[in-house]
Amino acid sequence: MSTALPIDFASIFELAPIGMCVSQNRRIAACNQALATMFGYRQDELIGQSFLMLYPSSDEFERTGARIVPIINAIGSYSDERIMKRANQDLFWCHVTGRSLHPEDVHAAGIWTFDDLSAKRQVSQELSTREREIAALLADGQTSKLIARNLNLSPRTVEMHRAKLMKKLNASTSSELINKLLRIN
Repeated sequence: MSTALPIDFASIFELAPIGMCVSQNRRIAACNQALATMFGYRQDELIGQSFLMLYPSSDEFERTGARIVPIINAIGSYSDERIMKRANQDLFWCHVTGRSLHPEDVHAAGIWTFDDLSAKRQVSQELSTREREIAALLADGQTSKLIARNLNLSPRTVEMHRAKLMKKLNASTSSELINKLLRIN
């Protein structure tokens, strides 16, 4: 019979093959090397910084922060695919999953994982902030009506942005738009 080895959680966190971080009040309290490499920073450059520096715009940072709260309150965790920003300003698709460590205050502390999807999905650079946000929700399978509710917009406004996305991505049907957003040919 073999003896169980002690579990070194610090090493597991540091050596995980996916970007991981611990947050406090939407600031990075700790992160692993995979996260730093993904975003093009050194770990010490990220510690203590606001997640804002990883978002394409402050509007996307604010809206995502507001969207996270009711979902974590309802189901205990949060997951989405969104466009993030590297240190060199390149935009890329990222799958983000997390949970709060303090359910009574969702943003007080949390654990988050980040998975770079850029090998599977490219970002169209000509999209506006709102179009990127709507594209991410469409790619997640949400309907225009649900997107409108989640973003506090009218369904007509979402349809207008969807039409602009279809034109910019040269898609003639909704399914073609989704395929282009997901880069499935």
